Amino acid sequence: MLKFSCLVLDHDDTVVRSTPTIHYPAFMEALETLRPEIHWSLEQFIAYNFDPGFEAICRDILHFTDEETAFQEEVWRAWLAAHIPPAFDGMDRLLRRYREQGGIVCSVSHSTEEIIRRDYRKHFGFEPDLVFGWDLGPQKRKPSPWPLKQIMERFALGSGQLLMVDDLKPGWQMAKTCGVPFAFAGWGCAVESIRHFMCRNADWFLDDVGELEALVLAE
Repeated sequence: MLKFSCLVLDHDDTVVRSTPTIHYPAFMEALETLRPEIHWSLEQFIAYNFDPGFEAICRDILHFTDEETAFQEEVWRAWLAAHIPPAFDGMDRLLRRYREQGGIVCSVSHSTEEIIRRDYRKHFGFEPDLVFGWDLGPQKRKPSPWPLKQIMERFALGSGQLLMVDDLKPGWQMAKTCGVPFAFAGWGCAVESIRHFMCRNADWFLDDVGELEALVLAE
């Protein structure tokens, strides 16, 4: 019997290593045009995505206009279309074993639904049961509780039957709001300030995918 009926996975830097390979270089490319005086390291970019979050980066720190936001998204989508990020070691084995035991796999991410489904097909040979991505808009994307509520309603599950796995704060906030257990995907994040926060606040602090496999699978 599975310890959790539904595994709710963030995508970027939880399932696939996409920030160093796609999101960071895409954003830096956009900044070369929009804010050429700004140069952030990968660690700074990840830290800002953790707090205050990507939307606040664009709105409150960089003060993008609507036209600049559209340009940044155009650059980002071009990178997404042209690159498939690598999956983390052990993720294929975990998901295969979890689904063989009847587990439900959902994705709640700030990536797009199309890209999430593409990456799952490429790396794992299946698509998640439900996907809640960037396309939903700010009122329905995490940290809004809407995705988790939809999952619980769709599969008639209580909050304790889900496990949310994420490497950043929006996933933790969403899970906390809904009373859903939360595991930190430490294999996707090396930023010390984030790891310190998650060490104090996550229900489980996991350093590799094998630890997640041991947590969710019945032996």
